[in-house]
Amino acid sequence: MKSYLAAAVQMTSLPDLEKNLVEAETLIELAVRQGAELITLPENFSFLGKEEDKVAQADAIALQSEKFLKTMAQRFQITLLGGGFPVPVDNTKVYNTALLLDPNGVELVRYQKVHLFDVNVPDGNTYQESSTVMPGDQLPPVCHSETLGNLGLSVCYDVRFPELYRHLAYKGADILFVPAAFTAYTGKDHWQVLLQARAIENTCYVIAPAQTGRHYAMRKTHGHAMIVDPWGVILADAGDQPGVAIAEINPTRLEQVRRQMPSLEHRVFI
Repeated sequence: MKSYLAAAVQMTSLPDLEKNLVEAETLIELAVRQGAELITLPENFSFLGKEEDKVAQADAIALQSEKFLKTMAQRFQITLLGGGFPVPVDNTKVYNTALLLDPNGVELVRYQKVHLFDVNVPDGNTYQESSTVMPGDQLPPVCHSETLGNLGLSVCYDVRFPELYRHLAYKGADILFVPAAFTAYTGKDHWQVLLQARAIENTCYVIAPAQTGRHYAMRKTHGHAMIVDPWGVILADAGDQPGVAIAEINPTRLEQVRRQMPSLEHRVFI
């Protein structure tokens, strides 16, 4: 593993596939120009609209999302995470799928989100992700990279389930991905502290690309795409506007924190 720059992209995705992919390309190029070698896109990067519209367009969204990710990875010679997009299961359900590609556009790993956001939020919004999404049935994978470190996948609501990240740490993760479309209401109180907790308790970097702003109707997201170091220090925060959060991933810092706070070695229960 070497030192390198990573980017967490922040978008305001809409119910418009083509427009979203144009925005994603612009922000990927912005991150590349700043030297990022690992770039991460948020959950719902290619489509964020009504659940019934997502299912109706799922075939096109899945096909174009995968094609887009492969093209971007190859064109810019980057490792690229598509943080979540629908892949059809049948005519009524999709998998919320995160996909990691290497600089040749070759799929490294994919993960189907296991924890679904079925929540009545106190701001009056009700979310029922399970109405259109089939939960994955496998723990997320760790991609072992000699140059970038060991990369562990997750998606959004997963961040509230620490056992998932302990599994990733047990499998050797150095970097935890948390691509999200966190609600504006819950995000203001929970987003940052959850990301810092996952980083601290697992002594890992956390890279969390995010959605921000108003997407349709009452759907608003919190923003603040972040990169957090293994001590819980926020290295980069994209604020509340579309953009990129970029920071160095440093193996020396990772080793230092794990030496100073060897909590993973002190585990009693696995």
